[in-house]
Amino acid sequence: MDEAHATALAAAYAGAPRLLPEIVYVLRQAQSRRRFGTEQGREFWLRKAAVFDRIAIEEAATYAPEVAAPAADAAANAARQLVEYDVTHSGLSLRGSDVVTAEDCRRYVRRQYREWSRTQRF
Repeated sequence: MDEAHATALAAAYAGAPRLLPEIVYVLRQAQSRRRFGTEQGREFWLRKAAVFDRIAIEEAATYAPEVAAPAADAAANAARQLVEYDVTHSGLSLRGSDVVTAEDCRRYVRRQYREWSRTQRF
């Protein structure tokens, strides 16, 4: 990973809460009992995707690509879940969009998280 790319990745989550409290949030939300017919909200999908992305970034910086690959795959899957949620609920259109590949989806998560986190008090 080149230095500029590593810096951009670090900036994506600058000011974010530590990773462990975010993991706890995601786990608690995932295990919470929801009334029949209700679904997780956007904040859950965004924070879940960001957790997986942050873990994948750390894995890629620490380990060989073949070792870090499962974390990158999990991050891409979580990112796609957020994209699918936004397509369904917020009118995000993938037609002519730059959200196509797994890396596109992960970049989308970083942009969305950066925007969302500006309005949060951590």
